[in-house]
Amino acid sequence: MVGALNVTYITLEGHVQLLKYRYVYFSITLALFILIICSNTIVLYLIYVHESLHEPMYIFIAALLSNALFGSIALYPKLLVDLLSETQTISHSACLLQTFLLFVYGSSEFTLLTAMAFDRYVSICRPLQYHSLVRTQTVKLMLVLAWFWPACTIGVGVILASMLQLCKFKLERIVCDNFSLVKSSCGDITVMHVYGLVVLTIDTLPYLIFIVFSYTRILIISLRRSKDFRRGALRTCLPHLVVFMNFGIIIFFEVIQTRISSGIPHIVRIIASILYVVIPPVFNPLIYGFKMKEISKHLKALLKL
Repeated sequence: MVGALNVTYITLEGHVQLLKYRYVYFSITLALFILIICSNTIVLYLIYVHESLHEPMYIFIAALLSNALFGSIALYPKLLVDLLSETQTISHSACLLQTFLLFVYGSSEFTLLTAMAFDRYVSICRPLQYHSLVRTQTVKLMLVLAWFWPACTIGVGVILASMLQLCKFKLERIVCDNFSLVKSSCGDITVMHVYGLVVLTIDTLPYLIFIVFSYTRILIISLRRSKDFRRGALRTCLPHLVVFMNFGIIIFFEVIQTRISSGIPHIVRIIASILYVVIPPVFNPLIYGFKMKEISKHLKALLKL
């Protein structure tokens, strides 16, 4: 294999340190996958069948949980197979596809969290305009953009990466990612670095600024109102804020450890590389299922608690 056109398989060398306890890791991974599928599906079912939950806030929650299922399906089946295989390989095209799916999942997560912040901001800070600003068509448009825009920006990056000639056919990862593929090429990668930086900026910074602005305004408004008002605002906003901080911190450390790997133990980098598709899909349905009053009520009825 001497050029990109001749690449058939890429080896994922990150599994080497996992193989000693492969059955333990397989069992944990399988349990997590089942938990993610079941917990997210249950909350999605509750939102779907109860008309009282057919409001924008719950629709955005349903979209977030659907995105978790999307990202998990892109990761776990291949990971489970690799943990039981003697060789952990993936075709070049499948590696690019996995990269695309996982990056779209991550970018869409940020977009959906921004949409949820907008919904809470309008509901609490501009309640008289809520029904005119957060209309059905607006919600539909935001949901379409939440997946369409990331698919476009990430898709261009993956297409550019597919055109690079690879000189190394081994990735020190357990999943594929664009940054590792680009580093494995032997051509000029300046364009890829610039494009990656631009996409990282436009797909995170505006959203981050708006989320911080929204919850800051909510805090200011809440402090000026009654104790009951503050309690209600806290009850609806805290789960969203916890989910955002959870995901934001994980992504921050993923970006750092991907680009600054010196001094970080290899096993730590391996685990950190998939936390963004582990922790949010596991904890988000639990946070919303038990901390959102309306969802919790129906969940307890379903589980007969």
